Amino acid sequence: MRQGIPAAGNFLHQELAILTGSVEAMVVDVQCIMQALVDLASNFHTKIITTSSKVKIKGATHIEFNEHEALTIAKNILKEAIDNYSNRGKTQIPQVKEDLIPGFSHEYINYMLGGTYRASFRPLNDAIMSGRIRGVAAIVGCNNPRSSQDYLHVKVTRELLQQDVLVVETGCGAIASAKLGLLLGEAGLDQVGPGLREVCEAIGIPPVLHMGSCVDNTRILTVLTQMVEEGGLGDDIDQIPAVGLAPEWMSEKALAIGTYCVASGAYVIFGGSSPVSGMPDRV
Repeated sequence: MRQGIPAAGNFLHQELAILTGSVEAMVVDVQCIMQALVDLASNFHTKIITTSSKVKIKGATHIEFNEHEALTIAKNILKEAIDNYSNRGKTQIPQVKEDLIPGFSHEYINYMLGGTYRASFRPLNDAIMSGRIRGVAAIVGCNNPRSSQDYLHVKVTRELLQQDVLVVETGCGAIASAKLGLLLGEAGLDQVGPGLREVCEAIGIPPVLHMGSCVDNTRILTVLTQMVEEGGLGDDIDQIPAVGLAPEWMSEKALAIGTYCVASGAYVIFGGSSPVSGMPDRV
C-alpha cells in the first residue's frame, strides 16, 4: 500500500479483479499467487507478469526485477500494461469504496500516545493497568477460501472491540477491517466498549490500527517490546496482555511468522484446522 494509490482488496480479490475486465496487467512476486491466474486471465485481456527468478509461471510474461535497475524495470512493466489497454473490452467495476488511514508504525504509535517531544507507550500501559483497555490483539494473516471471505477476521475483530481490546492489524486482515470502515478516526467507535472508546477519542486514533503488510509483523513485536520497557505490565513479552491471531491463515509464510512470534514470547492462535492435526509425532 502506497500513499495516493488505493488498495483494490486483499488476497481473495485477485481473481475477482480480473473478472472486472479492467486489469491490463497483474504483477506478481513470490507469494499469495493463485494457481489458476494465468488460465483465468486467458479469458480476458489481462497479462500476468512474474518478476522473481524463483517464480516463473507457464503462460505468464516474465520481467525479472533487479533492484539496481528498479525504475527502468518498473517503466517497462507499466509500458506493457499501457500497450495492452487497447485490448480492453467491456468492464464492470463495482462502485463500492471505503476510506482508511493506514501506516501506524511503532514509531508513529509512540508519537500518537505521548506527543512529538515526549513519545512514550506510558499512556497505553496506564490504560491497560487502569482497566480501560483489557489488552492488545494483533489480527493478521491471509484470507482463506475455506471460509466466507473476511468472515473470521471481521467476527473476531468486532467481538474484541466490544470487549475493550485495542486491535492492530496487518496485511489481508487489515483490509478486511478497512472495508467495514474500522480504520477511520471516529468511524466504528459505536461498535467498541466504553473504555476503548474513551482512549481512542482522547488520543485520536481508530479502534483498529493498520500496521503494514503481512510481512511487517515484527513491528508488532517491537510495540510489545517497548510496552515491556515502559514498565508496569510485566518483565517480558509473555507477561503482556496481548495475543496474536491468524484466523484464516493459509500459507507457510504465516506459519513461519507465527513460529517466530511464539519464540519471542508472544501468545499466538491460529484459526481453522492444522495441516498436521491428529498426528501424534507432530506439534
